[in-house]
Amino acid sequence: MNTIFSINGPVVKVRDTKDFSMLEMVYVGVKRLIGEVIGITSDETTIQVYESTTGLRPGEPVEGSGMPMSATLGPGILSNIFDGIERPLKQIEALSGAFISEGANVSALDTAKKYDVKITVSVGDKLSGGDIYATCPETPVIEHRCMVHPNLAGEVVWTAENGHYTINDCVVKLKTDSGEVKELTLCQKWPIKRSRPFKERLPISRPLITGQRVIDTILPIAKGGTAAVPGGFGTGKTMTQHQLAKWCDADIIVYIGCGERGNEMTQVLEEFSELVDPRTGKALTDRTVLIANTSNMPVAAREASIYTGITLAEYYRDMGYHIAIMADSTSRWAEALREISGRLEEMPAEEGFPAYLPSRISEFYERAGYVQSLNGAEGSVTIIGAVSPQGSDFSEPVTQNTKRFVRCFWALDKSLAYARHYPAINWNDSYSEYIDDLSNYYDENVSIDFLKYRQSISNILLEENKLMEIVKLIGSDVLPEDQKLVIEIARVVRVGFLQQNAYHKDDTYVPLDKQFRMMEIILTLYNKCKKVVAAGTPVSAVVKTGVFEKVIKMKYDIPNDKPELFNMLTVEIDQQLKKINAEA
Repeated sequence: MNTIFSINGPVVKVRDTKDFSMLEMVYVGVKRLIGEVIGITSDETTIQVYESTTGLRPGEPVEGSGMPMSATLGPGILSNIFDGIERPLKQIEALSGAFISEGANVSALDTAKKYDVKITVSVGDKLSGGDIYATCPETPVIEHRCMVHPNLAGEVVWTAENGHYTINDCVVKLKTDSGEVKELTLCQKWPIKRSRPFKERLPISRPLITGQRVIDTILPIAKGGTAAVPGGFGTGKTMTQHQLAKWCDADIIVYIGCGERGNEMTQVLEEFSELVDPRTGKALTDRTVLIANTSNMPVAAREASIYTGITLAEYYRDMGYHIAIMADSTSRWAEALREISGRLEEMPAEEGFPAYLPSRISEFYERAGYVQSLNGAEGSVTIIGAVSPQGSDFSEPVTQNTKRFVRCFWALDKSLAYARHYPAINWNDSYSEYIDDLSNYYDENVSIDFLKYRQSISNILLEENKLMEIVKLIGSDVLPEDQKLVIEIARVVRVGFLQQNAYHKDDTYVPLDKQFRMMEIILTLYNKCKKVVAAGTPVSAVVKTGVFEKVIKMKYDIPNDKPELFNMLTVEIDQQLKKINAEA
C-alpha cells in the first residue's frame, strides 16, 4: 500500500513507488481527498491535492484511479454551480452545510434526474467519435446532444425506446471493430487538461455582438476569439464581464470565478439567478454554468477551475453551440501556479512566477476558436479573461504574457471608472486585431461605410489625445477654432457614444444598426460644424445652440426600435446651424 511521506500545503509526496502515472487522478488519505500526480522521479511521486489538507498525516494511504483528472460531461451541467473540480456546490451544501467538507463524495451531475430522451440513430448505423446518438431538452432553451466519445467508433447493435432516462442509463449499444460491445449512456468523461478534438479550425469572420458600443464598434471581438480585460481594483472588470455575459450573442455562458472574493461571487450567483435572459425571456441561468472558486477555497482547485471551465465549453461547442467564457480572473489562477511552484521548490522566474507561466497562459487561450466539430456542426469558444495587475501595473508578467496570446486588449482605466465612465475601457491604450477579419461581416450586415465611420471616430479621439497634451500645458484658449471643434466633437464621442448606461432600457444594449446611425450623426455634425467654423463662426457660438448636448442625449432620446428619429435629429442640426449663419 502506498502511503504519504510528506505534506507541504496542497503538495503531498509518496516515496518508493512506481504505481502512479503522470497526471493521474488519485485519492489521498483516509478522507479520500482528490489529487493529481504532477511529478514522478525514481524515488518519489509528487501529488497536488485539490482540497484542504488540514488534518492530513504522513502514513495515510494514497490510492490511484487509473485515469487522468476528468470532467463528467452530460445533461445537468447548465444552470448548475460547480467548484473548481466540478463538484456541485448545492449538493455539497445539502451534505455538509455552508462549508465544503474534505473528501465530499458527490456526483458531478444528478444521477437520479430523468430526461426526456429521443434516440436519433437506428440499428445498423455506423457511428464515429462526435456523432450524435440521442437528444434531450436540458433546459427550456438548450437542447442537449449526446455524442459518441471522440475515441470510440462502431456499429449500432441496439437502441432503447424514446423515453425518460437518467444520465447513467444505457440508451445505445455500439459494437466496435474489435468486436467489443460498448454501452452508450447520456454522459461521458474527458480529461480537463486535454483539448477536445475537432475536424477543422475555421476562419474567424463573425463578431461576438455585445451591444456595448466601445466594444462592438471601436474594439470588436470575433466569435472564437480571445480578449483580455486588465484593470486595477475598482475599475469594473467584473461589471464589464457581467454586462457581456448578459447581452452577448453567445448561446451559452461559462462564468469562471477564479480566486475572487467570496462576497463578489455571491453577488454574481444572486444576480445571475434573478436576471431574465433578453434573448429568450426566460431565466439567464438556463444557458449559464457557473464555476465558483473563491479566494478562501483550496489554492490548487483554483488552478483546475480554468481547465474545468474550458472543457465544459468545448463539450457544448462540439454540439454546435457558440460559447463565451468569462474567466475572472486569470491573475488569481497565475498566483495559484506561483504558490504551488514555490512549494515544489522550482526555480522562480520574473516576480516569483514559474518559468512555464507563458506556456500555461497560451495553452488556455489556444483552446478558443471557431471550429467544425467531428459531427460537422459549427461551434465556437470565445474567451474573455480578466487580469488583475497589482497597482494597475500593466507591465507585470501576467498582463504582459496574456497580451502576447490574445488579439483583443480592453485596458480598463481607473480615472474613467472614478469619473463614472462605464465601460471604463481606455480607447487609447486598447486595441483589437479582429477588424480586418470582420470587415466583410460589417459590409454585408450593417453598411459598407461602417468601418470608414469607425476609422473617422477613432481619428477624432486620437487627435483629441494629442491636443489635450497642449491644453494641459498652455490652456485651450490659444488653440485655433478648428482644433477647438475637434475637442468638442471628441467630447460628444466620449460622452454620447463610448459611455453607456447599463441601467437605461435603451442604452444597456445597442444593436449594430443604431451604433452605425449614431456614428453617422456625430460625423454629420462634425462636417457641418467644420463648414460653419471655417466661415468665421467661433466654436463657442455653436456650443451655445445646444446642438452638441442634443446629439449626446440621442442614446437616451432615440429608442432602439425607432431609427427614423435619426433623420429628425439631422434636420434639427441643420436648422440650428442655419440659424447661426443667419445671425452672422
